[in-house]
Amino acid sequence: MNHKLHILIVDEVHEELMICLKELGIDYTYSPEIAVDAIPGELLSYNGIIVRSKLHLTSEFLQMQPQLKFIARAGSGMDNIDLDEAERRNIMCVNAGEANADAVAEHALGLLLSLQHKIVKSNRELVQNKWDREGNRGQEIGTKTIGIIGFGNTGSALARKLQGFGCRVIAYDKYKKGFASHYVEEVSLEYLESKSDIISFHIPLTSETTDWIRSEWLFSLKNNVTLMNLSRGGIMKIQDVIEEIKSGKITRFATDVLENERLKSFNDQERQDFEWLNDQENVILTPHVAGWSQESYVKISKVLGDKIASYVRGGIIMTETSEKNRQIVG
Repeated sequence: MNHKLHILIVDEVHEELMICLKELGIDYTYSPEIAVDAIPGELLSYNGIIVRSKLHLTSEFLQMQPQLKFIARAGSGMDNIDLDEAERRNIMCVNAGEANADAVAEHALGLLLSLQHKIVKSNRELVQNKWDREGNRGQEIGTKTIGIIGFGNTGSALARKLQGFGCRVIAYDKYKKGFASHYVEEVSLEYLESKSDIISFHIPLTSETTDWIRSEWLFSLKNNVTLMNLSRGGIMKIQDVIEEIKSGKITRFATDVLENERLKSFNDQERQDFEWLNDQENVILTPHVAGWSQESYVKISKVLGDKIASYVRGGIIMTETSEKNRQIVG
């Protein structure tokens, strides 16, 4: 079976994707500068769309696009696409989660090493001409138990990269089983919560994972835990995290994501929380760049190109599923 596509690309992507589309003979329009409010009308002339984060393809949006047959997300998460509605309308949805797994895993390692060895703190102090060796004595991760929640592309990549540090790595994934190996133990969530010195999140944002990191869950952890979020801001209630940092339950915290990542739109509480976190010596924030490396930018386009090629040739490709069938993996 041959699937003829006419694709509108509404976000910036690497030229590798356009090269692939040309080789496949697929008609496309590259419009990364298109305004969001202009997309619905423009898209009516296309049956495929490639997006990153500019656009939210809600149920209402998809209902206005009866001709749409294919959606590709140039990234890993699919939380800006209503997958239930897409499935009802038989719209093929693909992403490139495997393309930035190494980038996210390396970023997680960078955050972890920075937290454990107080690299950011000591650098800030040196800028202020403060030389404090004892106050910046670090802790080696080789002596720790590291828990990974979500053992998909990024979680498994992090586990592989931790092999050389000599630490114990345990992982939990609600829907993925039988993944234990010589470098990672498959455990229950309760066991991970009680044994982990360090916990790193690598899960998508769904109705099931929204506000996972909240007071009730944080209470179940052992004391003096290091917490890292490399998933989505919506999986955590940041005020609950702040309270546990203040109490000492969380001794180190790093996140690459925020629930609201548009700093200029912060309300008073969001601004207050953001400024408080930035003032803490044991907290590191980065601007949603974990999966955004030079290399992953190219790989994302190559992976999408391969999946589009399989689709138009009638082959089998990995697809995203609806909410009720979606696996909780990163």
